[in-house]
Amino acid sequence: MPAYHSAFNEVSDAMQAGNMSILPIRTKIRGPAPLADPEQADIIDETLDLFRANSLFRNFEIKGPADRLLIILILFISDCLAKIGSARTVPTQIEASKMLNTLSVDNFAIPGDAGFPLNAHYAPPGSRADAEYLRTYLTQVRQELAARLVERLYADGTGKPSKWWMAFQKRRFMNRSLGS
Repeated sequence: MPAYHSAFNEVSDAMQAGNMSILPIRTKIRGPAPLADPEQADIIDETLDLFRANSLFRNFEIKGPADRLLIILILFISDCLAKIGSARTVPTQIEASKMLNTLSVDNFAIPGDAGFPLNAHYAPPGSRADAEYLRTYLTQVRQELAARLVERLYADGTGKPSKWWMAFQKRRFMNRSLGS
């Protein structure tokens, strides 16, 4: 059974940095990302919906530039779940939100950097300005993803993260980690 790919691969007018799509998102967080239609699902919704199914796969065939963004976001969710799971006590929703927001703005490697784990599959940005734009875009997307992930983790109202999500904290998509 093949892995699930991004529906945004067919978006032909999406901007790119390197060979990765810069897709619109629904957000209130300031940053360079184009704003998406509030009625439509965006790449963050798609990532949250596909995370659990795709995290079971060790191989993933990249079919387009949106798949490259999907991979980075799935690996970031894995790091977020590992961060919440490694806390000494079970964090409340507010504590988890603070932890993941800190994780999302921490310094991280982008394609082309020496510490980026998937450099073989990603083209580096064409210029220093493109690299800076990609870094700020990914920071904004990571912040929005962390906020929406916390909403899903704590949606049941018990004050504890969902065991159905936390069961995936030790799973590694493609046997990789962003190293956060």
